[in-house]
Amino acid sequence: MPIVRVENLVRYYGQLRALDGVSFSMEKGEIIGVLGLNGAGKTTCLRILAGLLTPTAGVAEVGGKDVLDDPIGVRSLVGFLPEEPPLYLDMTVEAFLRHAGQLKGMSRADVNARIPEVCERTGLDPVTRRRIIGELSHGYRKRVGIAQAILHKPALVILDEPISGLDPAQIVEMRRTVRALRDEHSVMVSSHILTEISQTCDRILVIHDGRLVAEGAEEALVGGVGNRMLLTVRGEAAKLEALLSERKEIKSHSMESVEGDIVTALLTLEQGADESVRTGSKGSEGSGESAVERIVEALVASGLGVRRLAEAQGELEKVFLGITGTPSRDDVGVMESAAASETGPEVDDGSNEPKSEEVA
Repeated sequence: MPIVRVENLVRYYGQLRALDGVSFSMEKGEIIGVLGLNGAGKTTCLRILAGLLTPTAGVAEVGGKDVLDDPIGVRSLVGFLPEEPPLYLDMTVEAFLRHAGQLKGMSRADVNARIPEVCERTGLDPVTRRRIIGELSHGYRKRVGIAQAILHKPALVILDEPISGLDPAQIVEMRRTVRALRDEHSVMVSSHILTEISQTCDRILVIHDGRLVAEGAEEALVGGVGNRMLLTVRGEAAKLEALLSERKEIKSHSMESVEGDIVTALLTLEQGADESVRTGSKGSEGSGESAVERIVEALVASGLGVRRLAEAQGELEKVFLGITGTPSRDDVGVMESAAASETGPEVDDGSNEPKSEEVA
């Protein structure tokens, strides 16, 4: 039986649909990364699994317990760390952990026996345990937050943006801490930072606009997508952009580079449109031409010289941009100046998702 089972999960905030039919499962001992832009629905999904939110529709189970039918049972199986650790800053680390353990229903003896174990696992030495939490660095406060999350030996540990606000050295230590948790727990980690997910997790769930748009190991997402094409043409970038935007065979595209009149773009074809590339089959429209052939004909007819069109094998970042249809920074630079650019508007940091500060 999977440790987590989610089927057609839906959640509304008023008229806003934060989750739209999300389904996935998770096995014991897995570390799964939940990847998406801010406001995509990651935190809403995690808070439902932690028993802190009720779904509008659908099923969410942890260890066979339903979040609606048995929310207390679900909480007993889950350790949750929100993005901002829910800490009492005027307490010592040990006093806070004793308090958190009692809130979780642990006996005093069990808490006292467990504290040294979780502190060792999270890198909290004996001196740090006696310090006031308010005197600790942000990185150490995150460690205290993880210690309270695993204190009651939950089957599932949920970490929402665990590296947020950490410096590079602290990020390395946090990765080690998260990976070590798999010895006793299944772990879900949310982030909008692709490198963090790829270096920490066994499998990736990509959530975009409340929907699960892709899932799998990084290798599968990068190398097995199959419907991503790298196109190089000679001509005007603006003309290429206009043509690609009109083609119904193309789900999304991003401008990768412009060097003089040589333009390179990354295309994500609609599902099934790439079959001819891998199997030699023909499309269903017109005279039986494939989707790729129709795109090439349109490019030539518009006066653009096609230099190369081939399957793209790229990094996780490019796959993510292709899956979500998010413009790349180069794309923004091309459209503004018709020249290669390394800069562009930053991703909007605003989020529609309420953040939790409960101890779970």
